[in-house]
Amino acid sequence: MTRGSLQFAFLNVGHFYDHFFLLIFSTVAAVTLAGDWGLSYGALIAYATPGFIAFGVGSLPAGWLADKWSREGMMVVFFLGIGLSSVATAFATTPVEMATGLFAIGLFAAIYHPVGIALVMHDREKTGMAIAVNGVFGNMGVAAAALITGFLIDLADWRWAFALPGAIATATGVIYALFLRAWQRRPLPAGSARKAPPPAMEMSRRIFVRLLAIVLISTCVGGLLFQSGTFALPKIFDERLGDLAGTATLVGWYAFIVFTIAAIAQLIVGWMLDTRSIRTVFATVAFCQIVTFALMVSLTGWAALLVATGFMLAIFGQIPINDVLVGRMSKPEWRSRLLAARYIVTFTVMASSVPLIGWIHSLWGFEVLFQVLAVAAGVTFITVLMLPRTRAVTGVSTEAAE
Repeated sequence: MTRGSLQFAFLNVGHFYDHFFLLIFSTVAAVTLAGDWGLSYGALIAYATPGFIAFGVGSLPAGWLADKWSREGMMVVFFLGIGLSSVATAFATTPVEMATGLFAIGLFAAIYHPVGIALVMHDREKTGMAIAVNGVFGNMGVAAAALITGFLIDLADWRWAFALPGAIATATGVIYALFLRAWQRRPLPAGSARKAPPPAMEMSRRIFVRLLAIVLISTCVGGLLFQSGTFALPKIFDERLGDLAGTATLVGWYAFIVFTIAAIAQLIVGWMLDTRSIRTVFATVAFCQIVTFALMVSLTGWAALLVATGFMLAIFGQIPINDVLVGRMSKPEWRSRLLAARYIVTFTVMASSVPLIGWIHSLWGFEVLFQVLAVAAGVTFITVLMLPRTRAVTGVSTEAAE
């Protein structure tokens, strides 16, 4: 196996960990900890807010350090930091201590997206499928968080849901550091040379500014949709599936199945991004979000499970699109910083979405939340229709330039 293949494998595992650790608490809060600590679900999930703020704010310094120091070195810090923070969180005895542990997890989790995604894009001319495959691992982390957390809660208690995965991630960090050290000592094969990364597409300043505005708007809405779908899904299933999900493990299984099926959307969208107009692909995904959220408002039982799978397909399908856009508009030497700027917007919105979910749920329930999400998806759809038709943006040579 080549160094690039092994590197890609570690980056995929890292994306799995990144989303897995961020969502352990969502299942813990939904099925056990609120009752144990005498708090409502809405009050308890508010303590996750500092972690998601750190997840957003930490992206910018992480991207800057990666560009100035070492992207591989920052990935070592990511693995070790997120693992040890999760182990420490297992010892929390109060909501404040839990919030502190989640803050540390979020701070180290912030490293992955500006650093790991930049490494995935490195040396690739077509990035759609690589980002999609990497994104599937992130989605599987989302899926496995509910499943494994529910299983560990039923098997032991919620503390094991933080401690055991944390120990595994720490061990992964040690192995990754040893991998980097071993490969750095190996000379390049005779006649080989490191490829220069492909340059960004040439585009006018007007197109660049317009594209940046579209990316930021769709990023804001995408952060809200992603956080609402992934963080609240265990609680949605706990309320909407009735007897179909009577234990923490069953809630986790249903969430795992939905997230796993939804991961397929990234592969489909990734292939389409390399072969079709990004404008058409993005508009189709946004339209599907509008329809599925609108349908979900009052559904229960098997119908709710089916439509929930639909809106998670549409949410996950959007994930690689903005990254591909950023890759097309950015130069390799400052790509981590531009990705960091995008993700700081995404994760800031995600952080604010947690108390928003709790507030809406406390006052009106999930019916109103789904109406809000349908309107938000409509904003994305309108914004996407304003994407420029130039080849630098769409990636399709047959489209007419503006």
